[in-house]
Amino acid sequence: MKKQFIEILDSTLRDGEQTNGVSFLPHEKLMIARMLLRDLNVDRIEVASARVSDGEKEAVKMICRYARQIDRLNRVEVLGFVDGGKSVNWIADCGATVINLLAKGSLKHCTQQLHKTPEEHIDDIREEVRYAQEKGMTVNLYLEDWSNGMKDSPDYVFQLMDALTALPSPLAIARFMLPDTLGIMNPLQVIEYFRKMMKRYPQAHFDFHAHNDYDLAVSNSLAAVLSGAKGLHVTVNGLGERCGNAPIASVQAILKDQFHAKTNIDESQLNGASRMVEGYSGIAVAPNQPIVGENVFTQVAGVHADGDTKDKLYYNDLIPERFGRKREYALGKTSGKANILKNLEELGLELTPEQTRRVTERITELGDKKEIVTQDDLPYIVSDVLKHDAAEDNVKLVSYVVSTAYGLKPGANVKVEINGRQYEDSAVGDGQYDAFVKALRHIYKKYLNRTFPILANYTVTIPPGGRTDALVQTVISWHYNGGILRTRGLDADQTEAAIKATFKMLNIVENDYKK
Repeated sequence: MKKQFIEILDSTLRDGEQTNGVSFLPHEKLMIARMLLRDLNVDRIEVASARVSDGEKEAVKMICRYARQIDRLNRVEVLGFVDGGKSVNWIADCGATVINLLAKGSLKHCTQQLHKTPEEHIDDIREEVRYAQEKGMTVNLYLEDWSNGMKDSPDYVFQLMDALTALPSPLAIARFMLPDTLGIMNPLQVIEYFRKMMKRYPQAHFDFHAHNDYDLAVSNSLAAVLSGAKGLHVTVNGLGERCGNAPIASVQAILKDQFHAKTNIDESQLNGASRMVEGYSGIAVAPNQPIVGENVFTQVAGVHADGDTKDKLYYNDLIPERFGRKREYALGKTSGKANILKNLEELGLELTPEQTRRVTERITELGDKKEIVTQDDLPYIVSDVLKHDAAEDNVKLVSYVVSTAYGLKPGANVKVEINGRQYEDSAVGDGQYDAFVKALRHIYKKYLNRTFPILANYTVTIPPGGRTDALVQTVISWHYNGGILRTRGLDADQTEAAIKATFKMLNIVENDYKK
């Protein structure tokens, strides 16, 4: 069976720019247009509304020059209006050759917004089509508010379509574009209304333009294809007025996997397109957005990672490599040993079962603090655990409280266990960590009559490639036995990391003292 081909029009640069707070600069529009035409291989792009501004005109000119150079000018479309030829002239001046003419698809819009009779509006449309084609343009026609037109005034819709589908060949409209302008439809209504249109006008090319007010834009788009639509309108990341439009990534995946339709889209470029538009628009993509969200190819639960090693039990058709991405295994409190092993394997690290257990405990500890550990953090955690294993814990932190208050020096109250006995003391200092160390000094001097090493240097870094809110590395150098002793601590909190580094030092010193 031959696969149905679906034409994709991307309206990121026109309808997508109607997102609240989004305004693309001319060069940004050109970069997005290049990506859509050259990389993503979209069939058509709608790049602007006519007569908006001088900046918009310059952007359309730039896009048309580029499209002409790569022989894809016929894929560039501009929204125009029934305005006595003004939009046509504006679009022609830009060098574009396709106009998407906006007509009224409901009786209310015709009579209450235009204050025209259906007959008058039809005459105006015919004249606009004639003039556009005199200018050498291809004409597509939007029936604005078509969904309400079919619901409340279907006779008006059919009157309009009867007149416009009967235009003689030189004036023929290439595509009739049916928008759910206010996003009111559900899939059953789309099927009902589309089938009525297809039955009356079987030779017409119909596009469907969905809005997402009820979160049904993707479902409605699929329903339109099932009912005979030959083209779908989308935007990158679902940008658009109010709740936005149908997102291109989701529509593409559903067309291919659920309907087995064919498009010209290069799926491997979808993620790159999403990142570009996210950057230029300033509108962040939700981390759970299908296909392009940050988290959608990340397995969190350890049981999923375990299943993936056993004949890919938790895979579906949405393979990340298909979209230029890769599967990841999150490191957190629910990740478990299987996730750790997956990440270690990818890094080429091999640990003993006991070392793996210790690493898992450290990652779970961070997860309990609601921190996310990246694969780039993992080698530092492994190093920290392995080095810490080298020294026996004869000095343990039992509890501590550090405090700071306006006008007062920070204070610390510390309880430690040294060789099985507990000691407690307090101190104030120039900072929380300084107060903590001074309390420890008091314990060593008062109860043990021993010298506490002197701090030589203190540095705080973020592991390269890691997340600044997940892991802090503190390296502390101490004057000890005529040399320098350097220890390191890792934690989500800077003070905690410094404390861990300090107790590593104390255990090394204690082991030396007992020899």
